[in-house]
Amino acid sequence: MTTLADRPGVALIVIDVQNGVVQGAYERDAVVANIGTLVDRARSAGVEVVWVQHHSDELPRDSEVWQYVPELVRRAGEPVVHKAYGDSFEETDLESVLAGRGVGKLVVAGAQTDACVRSTLHGAFTRGYDVTLVGDAHTTEDLSAYGAPPPGQVIAHTNLYWRYQTAPGRTAGTVDTAEVDFAV
Repeated sequence: MTTLADRPGVALIVIDVQNGVVQGAYERDAVVANIGTLVDRARSAGVEVVWVQHHSDELPRDSEVWQYVPELVRRAGEPVVHKAYGDSFEETDLESVLAGRGVGKLVVAGAQTDACVRSTLHGAFTRGYDVTLVGDAHTTEDLSAYGAPPPGQVIAHTNLYWRYQTAPGRTAGTVDTAEVDFAV
């Protein structure tokens, strides 16, 4: 029900599951395994998989920390979007990648929950996309030393509020990996 005309397609957006981002992240192995399951299911269903990769001073391009985790392998032909900001749409070609593939519905997984995942959810929704967050396929590091809640609570809260997100002509929601429906 996206507000984007003539864009019935679905894409799985995998955000920043890079060595330096998820090293030490909350329930890292389970989340990466769930993302791997989603990637396999999306490919089997003929659904586009779009990889998003962050770069910064802490994640310099082509470094080991910048690389995607070894458990997740991008196939030739699957687009990769390079970004320098939290919202995967900001100063990237993500919008043109999705438009060129007729995508209006996004299924989102990755890291970090309270930064790039959350920014991209809102960025997509305000741009007219239907956006589903996969509740057991995103993670974050423990930032409680800086005043943030523990990571399990950050994830639970994000899942809760995204489940009830509303806007005219768009849908949002949170589902677990087993519940993801890649039907167009």
